[in-house]
Amino acid sequence: MKGMMMHRPLKIADLITFAAEKYPSGEIVSVRTEGDIHRTTYRETARRIARLAHGLRKLGVKEGDRIATLAWNGYRHFELYYAISGIGAVCHTINPRLAAAEMTYIVNHAGDSLLFCDLTFVPLLEKLRPQLPENLRIVIMADPGHMPQTSLDGVLCYEDLLEGQPEEIDWPDLPEDQAAGLCYTSGTTGHPKGTLYSHRSTVLHALSMCVTIPDALREGRRILPVVPLFHVNAWGLPYGAPLSGASVIFPGGALDGKSLFELMDSERVYSAWGVPTVWIGLMAEINRRGRLPEGFGDVVIGGSAAPRSLIEAFETKGINVCHAWGMTEMSPLGTQCNLSPDLAGLPLEKRIDRKQSQGRRIFGVEMKIVDDAGNRLPHDGKTPGHLHVRGNTVTSGYYENTEASKPAFDGEGWFCTGDIASIDPDGFLMITDRSKDLIKSGGEWISSLALENIVMSHPGVANCAVIAVPDAKWDERPLLVVQAKDSGEPRKEDLLDLLAEHVAKWQLPDDVVYVEALPLTATGKVSKLTLRKEFKGTPA
Repeated sequence: MKGMMMHRPLKIADLITFAAEKYPSGEIVSVRTEGDIHRTTYRETARRIARLAHGLRKLGVKEGDRIATLAWNGYRHFELYYAISGIGAVCHTINPRLAAAEMTYIVNHAGDSLLFCDLTFVPLLEKLRPQLPENLRIVIMADPGHMPQTSLDGVLCYEDLLEGQPEEIDWPDLPEDQAAGLCYTSGTTGHPKGTLYSHRSTVLHALSMCVTIPDALREGRRILPVVPLFHVNAWGLPYGAPLSGASVIFPGGALDGKSLFELMDSERVYSAWGVPTVWIGLMAEINRRGRLPEGFGDVVIGGSAAPRSLIEAFETKGINVCHAWGMTEMSPLGTQCNLSPDLAGLPLEKRIDRKQSQGRRIFGVEMKIVDDAGNRLPHDGKTPGHLHVRGNTVTSGYYENTEASKPAFDGEGWFCTGDIASIDPDGFLMITDRSKDLIKSGGEWISSLALENIVMSHPGVANCAVIAVPDAKWDERPLLVVQAKDSGEPRKEDLLDLLAEHVAKWQLPDDVVYVEALPLTATGKVSKLTLRKEFKGTPA
C-alpha cells in the first residue's frame, strides 16, 4: 500500500525562494576582486538570481548544459549556483589552483559551453584559450566599469546579462534527479574524476547539514566559508546557510591569517569553515595579536585530519571545534564531531580525545569497514579496515568515466572511500590514514597521521608530513618532513624523542628533513604525492 501524500520534486531554487521569504534580511557579505566590500540580503539576492536566470536563457542556455565557473567566494558566484541549476543546467565549479593540463582536461571533458570567471583569472584564461573548446563563451564577473582589456574574443559582461531582466521567475518543475552540479576531484592519480550532483541529493544534503550542525546553521549566525565555492560547493554552505537563515561572509581570494582575522573581526563571524592549513595560519595571527576575532566561537575543520595540537589550541581559547570528514563523492559531508551534551562536559583532555576523531555519521550516510577480502569488520573502535559508504548524497559513479567507476564500488554497491578507519561502538569514526599514505615497513603498517599528530604538538613545528621512502631491507620506511616556525628549526633529536614517548621504536622515522614550506594540493591539503616524488631517492 502506498501513502497518499503529494509528491513535489526537491529543487535547489526552492532553497533561495524560502530564504527570501523567511529570512529576507539575512546577509551575504563579499570581499570583491574589485577591492571593496559588497553587502546584500537574501531577498535582494533572490531577485538578482531571477534576473541572471532570464539572462542565461537569453544566451540560449538549455537544460543539461554544463556552465563552468572560475571564481572566488563571492555573491556573484553564489548567484550562479542558483540561476544555473534553477533553469535545469549544470553548475560546474572549476578549481583555479589546478595545473593547466588538468583544468583544460576538465573543461573539455565536461563539455562546458559557457564559462564565468572573476577578474583575477582573465590572464589565466588568455593563456589557456587555445586548449579550450572553440565554441566556449566567456563571461567576466564584473560590471561595465571594471571590464578589463583582454585578448579573449567576444567576452561578455556579467552585469550586462542582468540588465533589464525581470526580478521574478517561475522556476520550472524539474525532475528531482535532474543534474544540478558537477565537481571534479583533484586527480592525484590519473585524470580528475567528475561527481554529478542532483537537485535531490543537494537538497537532502542541505537538510542533513542543518539538522547535524544546528548551532552554526541557524538564523542570526554569521558563517565564513574559507573552504572555496569551487571545492565541493563550499561543503554545502551555499545551500545550508540560506535554508537555515544564517548569514554568509565571503572572503574573496585573500585567505592568509591576517586577512581572515581582520574580516572575521569586523564582521563578527561566529563560525568559520576550512582546511587545517588555513586554521594554522589564523591561529598564528590570533597568538600574535593576543586575542580572538570579535564574535568568533566555532570552527569547522575538514578536508584533511586536524592535528590534535590545533584542536587543543582552539578549544583552550573557548572556540568549539567541529572536526568533520567527507569527500567530493559524498556532497561532501559524511561525519561531524560536535559533541552531545554529556560528552561536551568531559574534561578538556578527554573532550579532545573525542574531537580528534572524525565524529559520527550525518543522517542519510551509512558506513562500514571491511578487510582486504571485503568481509565486514566489527565496529569495536580497535579493528581498522577499508571504509565504505552509501547514501542518497553519495555518488553512484563518475561522470562519463566507466573505467574509474567500476573499481570504486563493491559487490553490494557501497562506495570505496580509500580511507583506512575504525568505528567504535558509539559510532565515532577514526580515520587511520589514506590507504595510499600508509607506510608498510617489514610487513607492518605505520600510520602517517598518528606520527604527524604527535610532531605537531612540538612548539617549534608549524606543519609537517610523514611519507614513505623506499628501503632495501624493510621495503618502506617513514621520513618526517618539517616546516618550522619562525623561531627556528627544532632539533631532529628532540622530535624523535617526542615520538619515542608515544610509539614503538620501529615506527620512528629514520630521518627528519626541513623545508621552507610544504607543498599544497589544489584544495589546500599537504601534497604527499609531491613530497614522495621529491624525496623518492632519500636514503632510509
